[in-house]
Amino acid sequence: MNAFEIWLGQVVIRYRWQLILLTLLLAGAAGAGIRFLEFTSNSRIFFSQENPQLQALNALEQTYTKFENVFFTVAPKSGNVFTQDVLTALQELTEEAWKIPYSSRVDSLTNYQHTRVEADDLTVENLVYDAEQLSLEQIGEIRNIALHDPLLVGRLISESGHVTGVNVNIVKPEKSGKESDEIAAASYALRDKILKKYPSLDVYVTGVVMIDTAFEKAAKEDIRLLVPIMCCVLLLILSYSLRSVSGMILTFLVILLSGLTGMGLAGWLGIQMNPASSNGPTIILTLAVADSVHILVAVFQQMRLGLDRHRAIQKSLQINFQSVMVTSLTTAVGFLSMNFSDAPPFRDLGNIVAMGVIAAFLYSVFFLPAAMAVLPIKVAGQPDTRFSPLFERLAEFVIARRTAICWCMPILMLTTAAGIPRIELDDDFVKYFSTRFDYRRATDFTSEHLTGMYMIDWDLDSGQEGGVNDPQYQRRVDAFAHWLRQQKHVCHVYTFTDIIKQINQNMHNSDESFYRLPENRGLSAQYLLLYEMNLPFGLDLNDRINIKKSSSRMTVSLVGASTKEMRELELAGRQWLRENGLPSMYTHGSGVTMMFSHLSERNIKSMLSASVLALALISLILVFVLRSLKLGLISLLPNLAPAFMGFGVWGYAVGQVGLAVSVLMAMTMGIVVDDTVHFLAKYQRGRIEHGMSPEDAIRFAFRAVASPMWISTVTLVGGFSVLACSGFQINSHMGGMTAITISFALLLDFFFLPVLLMKLDRR
Repeated sequence: MNAFEIWLGQVVIRYRWQLILLTLLLAGAAGAGIRFLEFTSNSRIFFSQENPQLQALNALEQTYTKFENVFFTVAPKSGNVFTQDVLTALQELTEEAWKIPYSSRVDSLTNYQHTRVEADDLTVENLVYDAEQLSLEQIGEIRNIALHDPLLVGRLISESGHVTGVNVNIVKPEKSGKESDEIAAASYALRDKILKKYPSLDVYVTGVVMIDTAFEKAAKEDIRLLVPIMCCVLLLILSYSLRSVSGMILTFLVILLSGLTGMGLAGWLGIQMNPASSNGPTIILTLAVADSVHILVAVFQQMRLGLDRHRAIQKSLQINFQSVMVTSLTTAVGFLSMNFSDAPPFRDLGNIVAMGVIAAFLYSVFFLPAAMAVLPIKVAGQPDTRFSPLFERLAEFVIARRTAICWCMPILMLTTAAGIPRIELDDDFVKYFSTRFDYRRATDFTSEHLTGMYMIDWDLDSGQEGGVNDPQYQRRVDAFAHWLRQQKHVCHVYTFTDIIKQINQNMHNSDESFYRLPENRGLSAQYLLLYEMNLPFGLDLNDRINIKKSSSRMTVSLVGASTKEMRELELAGRQWLRENGLPSMYTHGSGVTMMFSHLSERNIKSMLSASVLALALISLILVFVLRSLKLGLISLLPNLAPAFMGFGVWGYAVGQVGLAVSVLMAMTMGIVVDDTVHFLAKYQRGRIEHGMSPEDAIRFAFRAVASPMWISTVTLVGGFSVLACSGFQINSHMGGMTAITISFALLLDFFFLPVLLMKLDRR
């Protein structure tokens, strides 16, 4: 390796112009793939095809109408929906909503299919006709009907009647991938039209389709805002740390080329941009700094010792090539282990960053030294005394207080890690978005005043064709709905049995005592047939009952439930069906909400094996490169402990772990190894090449790498702190926890690792 490093330094100096040209051409060729990058606006990208909850949802949607919707929440400033003006506006909004692209059904208070009996005939008609012509008496009758109908209250009208909603069901063809954008644009245009015509209203737009557009908006916003901020942060750190204009420019150029290469290769490979993978540029820009800083600092040190520029470059490569190669490799391994994630966006992120990190290594050892050999570089004759005395004193402190540190650091690690039991596995996909997103504000208002956006669907099978008319089946379904309505956070249960009970009451002169299920199967079948025959086009029961009339769909809406509480409710629902339902009725709850509620749990389980594999590979790499099993084993503790300490602090401060931090250990493991590798490499050089004692080797390592370790850590923490400012919670939590973990890693490398080496490496 030493011979290779010497040869590499000579090649870089001799062929500097050719290497500069070659690397720029390669960066240009790779970066050309950026034009193929596309943003995806589909919330289902977070679920792999093997995800059982996604498979269950696909099966449900193949049986019934696919549920993707736009939901308009209409809030009159007067606080009363039941006025002529508001009902007129609601009627117009309902009619115009049919024109939204790919709409298949529109449900609102005005077109609600109200049932009544005239003579012996069942009549099914819109609850509101010609709203502008309604009298006060008619409006009062509409209000009375609406506020006492279980199919409306808590779904399309609030209990007090101060807020109402219009639900537009969407069936997207999924051809261009831009359908959600088209639907969202039409929905916001319709909202603006209604607001302009009826200024006495407030209208909010939410729904599953709007989640999709919010995901795309979050990804684009992060790239547009965070990448420029990250570049400014890097320039400030580099200008202060390096004190060399040419060094700062070259390092920044390496960073940009690395980001360009990583994103360009993603484009060539057909990787789509999403809220998770959009972090790729920010993370690459952050990680690419470390390699360049170590090489640059070593060049400056050698030039201050009297070497000319070319010899200093060769010496720097000789000192740093192996460490830089290993740190790049271990970082890439950590991010590549994210391919075990159950969420495809994190796989994309891992692959993009891994490509960027490898590119940063190549540019750092080829382009950067070659460019330094060409450009004029001036270095102050006197050594940089800002950090050196500090780190020398730190080395002496660690050596002198090794026993106290040996006791204090484990106590610190255990104390911080003790916060891990406080962590709950929980997520709230609405709160993925900050309140600056329209979707978040609209959903919060809707959940507070009208209905919940979290839903659980149950496909309840009767076990026989036409079985939905079986009185025994209907009673079990109705009992299940009644049980669900008693559960915490449930605001509405939508089941076809409520329709049957309403018709039964209508057919008995609207006697309230007959608001119950009929006891005769034939009578129930007749009621259902009469009702369906009178329904207008687009408002049928295909979304509630399957074609064979063998099963029905029940939808449970929830407000304020965490993903943990939704999982608990779904589990309790299954238990109820097992104990009280027909054998054929037993099923799992499904829906988009259930997919998200299980995603964090599934992802953490999948990433545990990834973390173990990454740890094994990184350990083998360290043992092989350091040629010492002892040093490889010693490195495990300062490499593993930061993640546990970070989780512990997160447990104390936040107490909730969601999708973002489920990949944290695998992602940070490769990063925190970097400083450990550089410190161990310099320590081993002092021990073997210079025959130093462990104490002197510690001093040697601090002098050689403490400054670049500090600079690279500050850069990493700064970069991930910028990511923590994201308006998308997954990214902000990932950035925050990574910054905490990296900070702990430097603390352990400066204090605990030297003590371990002095205690365990006496020979």
